[in-house]
Amino acid sequence: MRKPLSKSQMVCIILLWAALCYIVLVSAEHIDGPTIVMLIISGALVFIPVIKSLRKSK
Repeated sequence: MRKPLSKSQMVCIILLWAALCYIVLVSAEHIDGPTIVMLIISGALVFIPVIKSLRKSK
């Protein structure tokens, strides 16, 4: 089993994900379905481990 993520690791991961989303949204010519699906899937890949880590640490 892995150790839970520390609070600073969680904050860093979330901020990097938010920056990536900002870059994708600003550089896109138009926001369409695949872009939205990509952002939702990437959000799930980021937030599921963070939420699991928060639950383990309590």
